[in-house]
Amino acid sequence: MWRPIATFQLVVDILIASGYFVFFGLLAYRGYVVDLIVIAGFAASLALRRKAPGFALGIAWCAAILQMVLRIDPGPLDVAVFPIVYTAAAYGTSLVRWLALASSIVAPATITGYIIITQGWDSLSMCLQFQYSSCASYVPGLAGRAVGWFVAFTFAFLLAWTIGQLVRTRVRARASRAAALAAETEIVAEQERTRIARDMHDVVAHSLAVVVAQADGARYAAASDPETANEALRTIAATAREALADVRVLLAQLRYQQDDGPQPTLGDLDRLLDQLRSSGLRIVREDSGAPLPLGATMQLAVYRIVQESLTNVLRHADASRDVGLRFAWSSHGLELQVSSALRDARPRTGLIQVPGSAGHGIAGMTERAALSGGWLRAAPQGDRFIVTAWLPYAPTASHPPITVPVAPKDPA
Repeated sequence: MWRPIATFQLVVDILIASGYFVFFGLLAYRGYVVDLIVIAGFAASLALRRKAPGFALGIAWCAAILQMVLRIDPGPLDVAVFPIVYTAAAYGTSLVRWLALASSIVAPATITGYIIITQGWDSLSMCLQFQYSSCASYVPGLAGRAVGWFVAFTFAFLLAWTIGQLVRTRVRARASRAAALAAETEIVAEQERTRIARDMHDVVAHSLAVVVAQADGARYAAASDPETANEALRTIAATAREALADVRVLLAQLRYQQDDGPQPTLGDLDRLLDQLRSSGLRIVREDSGAPLPLGATMQLAVYRIVQESLTNVLRHADASRDVGLRFAWSSHGLELQVSSALRDARPRTGLIQVPGSAGHGIAGMTERAALSGGWLRAAPQGDRFIVTAWLPYAPTASHPPITVPVAPKDPA
């Protein structure tokens, strides 16, 4: 029954009600206290019309009935009923709204009947006493006036109710748009958080895999080959610093929801491959077809797929055998394939360990490919694990295109 409204709205309604009481108290007061009670009833309805529309409608009806009982003729005093019907239609519950609509029909009929009875009672009494000559001259005119009164009052009440209903519809439409906008904003924010989490996974997993591989190499080479151990330690330091910088950028994005900070492109692939080769991977790269100018978003997807695939190879596959990295360009897009040898773990578990079979690596790569309009498949084939991704070529103006350099073939 009680609606939450702003304090200034309640203050405005109370001020309007107070002005109404003072004005009509001076204008319509006949020297009877009951007159002030009627005026106070309408004033209270005006004060509560937005805070409690149903309660205000009930008070207005009680004041109107008391007005008719006291035989106070309808006049400017009754103008208060129109904003009350309006607010009941605009802000009331479903029951209050339909009660306001019923009031818009019942009230005109009641007012018309009241006027007929109070203003034409003498003539009507003569009609009831079978003075037909008086009825013949009075009834047609009274009936015409009654119809005019009823139509005018009904139009005024229904107009107030209709305006309130339109306002109600507009408020609901605005709330629906606001809810849809909030939901869309939340979806975009969730997508951004997912992207950042995926980038965090790629950066941390890749960097830790390189650090672990280099640390193992440095530990074994510390005694026999100090220079190799020092080189491994330098690689560990460089990888850790790079990972720390990337993580700081991602955390800044999480905090400020900004997309600042450079994202890796295909121009950074050579540095990534050199880093992984220094960790012990034997990567054989093959390029076919003419490279296409890709936008930054597509380049990031390709870079992350290669990074995640090769990191999984370093962690789970047989790093002593060649790892194939193939870029097959066509006029429609890029087919990317990473092929690695499976590590046979049957003596220990009786299973073949599949690179990336645990965790979120393959799921993240699949999602990246799908968001770029392509697809990704990852499955063992014989004694090798094959990751194949297809990324369609779609020129974009939102990011400056960067042509991918073709790396020379590594000796087999």
